[in-house]
Amino acid sequence: MIIDCHGHYTTVPTAHTRWRADQLAALLAGAATPSYPDVSDDEIRTSVEENQLRLLRERGADLTLFSPRASAMAHHEGDLPANVAWARACNDLIARVVEMFPEHFAGGCQLPQTPGGRLDEAIAELRRCAGLGFVGLNLNPDPSGGHFTAPPLTDPYWFPLYEAMCELDMPAMVHVSASCNPAMHATGASYLAADTVVFMQLLQGNLFATFPELRLVIPHGGGAVPYHWGRYRGLADMLGKPSLDTHLMRNVFFDTCVYHQPGIDLLLSVIDHDNVLFGSEMVGAVRGIDPTTGHYFDDTLRYVDHYADVAGLTAAGREQLLSGNARRVYPRLDRILRDQGR
Repeated sequence: MIIDCHGHYTTVPTAHTRWRADQLAALLAGAATPSYPDVSDDEIRTSVEENQLRLLRERGADLTLFSPRASAMAHHEGDLPANVAWARACNDLIARVVEMFPEHFAGGCQLPQTPGGRLDEAIAELRRCAGLGFVGLNLNPDPSGGHFTAPPLTDPYWFPLYEAMCELDMPAMVHVSASCNPAMHATGASYLAADTVVFMQLLQGNLFATFPELRLVIPHGGGAVPYHWGRYRGLADMLGKPSLDTHLMRNVFFDTCVYHQPGIDLLLSVIDHDNVLFGSEMVGAVRGIDPTTGHYFDDTLRYVDHYADVAGLTAAGREQLLSGNARRVYPRLDRILRDQGR
């Protein structure tokens, strides 16, 4: 079985996206929020079957952890009530996709966050989505949209959310959203910078001594971390921290959303395979065809398969990367799959 841990609903029906623009415009004008539009099952089915589901089948994977479009979370826009309504609308669409295609998608939820805002509503939405059968969540460490004004993820500000995550057995993918900072391109700078920044925050702190059951997935191959693994090992030593394997890597995981073979080779050569989940973020930040290979940049299964062949991975080792780790990190997903006989 092949589980893609990183998928976003980037192909939502137009009416959904238009409603968010109308909602923000009404908020700015001091007008009443327009009613959410009717989005038909046929619109949802077509938007998925012609895109993510088609590629899932063509590329040979089985299931995607599916969450709302990351760039559209845009927690720096609107206010908290608007973002509560937006998160609920986005998560409800994900729930409908999962209901239509239960063998191919599992839900990851968006939280209503705002810069400096309280987390009560985020926790409430997390609990609501757990009740809808979601298996994980996206956590934005930078709700300011590229200015990084939030406290580090090791700060007690976040602890009530972590308590709920541990209670519900739901890990978070640490994922920023759109950038309103002109010095920080969203997908090329802000996303990768946040991945790297968050890892260093965790290294400096001692979060997992307080929350030993907390699990965080740092996407996009862990940002710059694998490339600078020696630096982080050295920093841990200089700061008087335990070695990374005991300090962080029982709780921190990376995905394979790295869009060339040398990058995947580096990731899987440096990071213990227990800490790597297969992911592609297909129909996401990088959608084109690599002219040097003739294949889509985000067809990451090709890279993982090539590495497995060259490295001589056993069938069990390949299964670990492609599904076993995801089932271990996302136990609610594992229970769903077991109930399905998989």
